[in-house]
Amino acid sequence: MTSAEDALTFTRYSEGMRIDYQVPVPMRDGAVLRADVFRPPEEGRYPVILSHGVYAKGLPFNGPIYRMQWEKLIEKDPTVLEGSTNKHQAWEVTDPERWVPEGYVVVRVDSRGAGWSPGVLWPRNPQEYDDIHDSVEWAGTQEWSNGRVGILGISYYAVMGWAAAARRPPHLAALIAWEGFTDPYRDAYYHGGILSEFTKRWQERQIDPIQYGQGDRAPENPNTGQSVAGPVTLPEEELAANRIESFPEIKAHPLCDEWHLERTIDLSRVEVPLLSAANWGGQGIHPRGNFNGFLEAASSQKWLEAHGDTHWTHFYSAYGRNLQKRFFDHFLEGKDNGWDETPHVQLNIRYPGEKFVWRGEDEWPLARTRWTEFHLHPDGLLTPYPAPAAGASTYQALGEGLHFTTLPFEEETEITGPLSATLWISSSTTDADLFLIVQLFDPDGNEVTFEGSTDPNTPIANGWLRASHRALVPEKSQPWRPFHPHDRVEPLEPGQIYRLDIEIVPTCIVVPVGYRLALWVRGRDYEYRGPLDEYGEQFYYATRGTGGMTHTDPDNRPTEIFGGDVTVHVGPDHPSHLLVPVIPPKEET
Repeated sequence: MTSAEDALTFTRYSEGMRIDYQVPVPMRDGAVLRADVFRPPEEGRYPVILSHGVYAKGLPFNGPIYRMQWEKLIEKDPTVLEGSTNKHQAWEVTDPERWVPEGYVVVRVDSRGAGWSPGVLWPRNPQEYDDIHDSVEWAGTQEWSNGRVGILGISYYAVMGWAAAARRPPHLAALIAWEGFTDPYRDAYYHGGILSEFTKRWQERQIDPIQYGQGDRAPENPNTGQSVAGPVTLPEEELAANRIESFPEIKAHPLCDEWHLERTIDLSRVEVPLLSAANWGGQGIHPRGNFNGFLEAASSQKWLEAHGDTHWTHFYSAYGRNLQKRFFDHFLEGKDNGWDETPHVQLNIRYPGEKFVWRGEDEWPLARTRWTEFHLHPDGLLTPYPAPAAGASTYQALGEGLHFTTLPFEEETEITGPLSATLWISSSTTDADLFLIVQLFDPDGNEVTFEGSTDPNTPIANGWLRASHRALVPEKSQPWRPFHPHDRVEPLEPGQIYRLDIEIVPTCIVVPVGYRLALWVRGRDYEYRGPLDEYGEQFYYATRGTGGMTHTDPDNRPTEIFGGDVTVHVGPDHPSHLLVPVIPPKEET
């Protein structure tokens, strides 16, 4: 450590912890990142929980950027306020006050160009993936480390965890990937080949304000009195030169090319013990990655958990903390705590009214699934039987679309797992974007929505596909998960009928007697039509059901191509249908 690097580092004692601030973490290319290290005051070697990402390690969760999320969290789970001062609570990373007294070290590393780490801010690029490998190895070899490092964090930090695991740092002993994607093209950037605008909102609101060099313009860490964005204040033009804007980069790569592939996690290389935690309501950004990550990771010891509510509630709730602690106690401390007897699939089964019931299972998708086809009919019905005669329904692509609805369910029915749809369509133009929304309606005709990860009014499930991306990879496809290469564009011949196999993000809902299931087929984003509460009106990602994951970029969706008429064909020769995973009770198997 040079004297200049050492000069920035200092130690304080607070809440029974020794906290070393701005600790230098060397990278393989000579760059130096900065970390805060929270550890027991007693000398010793402890297991390490690490996070590495762009959100500024010193930015308080209850500060100016995330105050609305913080207030939502404590409204949902007031117990978060118990047992911790929350002074060191930061966005999407764990609270050190929950771990250090239990004999852990918590390490938070700022990514290059973010917080206190100098360099070019370039979210989720291969260099950053190499950096977290080096952070793990640094943490695993410090005098206070027992050599076992676990990665824990939500979203960005989970993506970084997947990336680290695929790079196999020797000291990485376990990974908890909480709501984080693995295939950025399919999971987050392009839904079915359609550009999502979330990243544009995300970087402007959450990342650029805490870029290294924002200095005096950035919020203050109340525990240190320092800026959360470095010790220097750089001119705006210099900040811009040190920053790669994510959305233009993504937009410049509309197909799944090498740029996307080098950012995609090679799950065949993920071998560490793994807990993948998914949110039923994430839909447009994370759950696909969590479910597929569990399925495809090479780990011999892996678990899947699925829950509801906001993106952050259960990461911080007593339920989530207990799950995380049991997992890390077993794999980082070596405790014989019964974790190895825990069901490998842990599902919080969802009922209307935001009710969830925990249930353990052995596999995903569930082996006892009754894959059930609900067929589309010209009269708007959705039934288990194909339409007896040929028919067609046409909609204006940018209009309201078509609704297909079941009859009222005559018995309570659980639907849990991945869904898909097979539609035969024709278009008046050379392409069409298909937005499929699976909905639930109560006996009075009111739509039943749920608290989603970033929107308070989320439907049951979503699926998307650009018709010109309809090609499949047969060896990677299942009836319940068609896999599209997204590596080429095959324009439509106007008026010609094409088969589209459309992936729909996994879901869970218990349909009560008298309720109806519906499929909304349209050419634009879902829109919740009911009343909005104050949070739904004010939260900057709440966009009437999409959680900020809209698809309205005019360059990606020119009206002359995606604003035509689309026709859905049904009947014996074109059996358009929704494939639904119906789950019988365990005792019936």
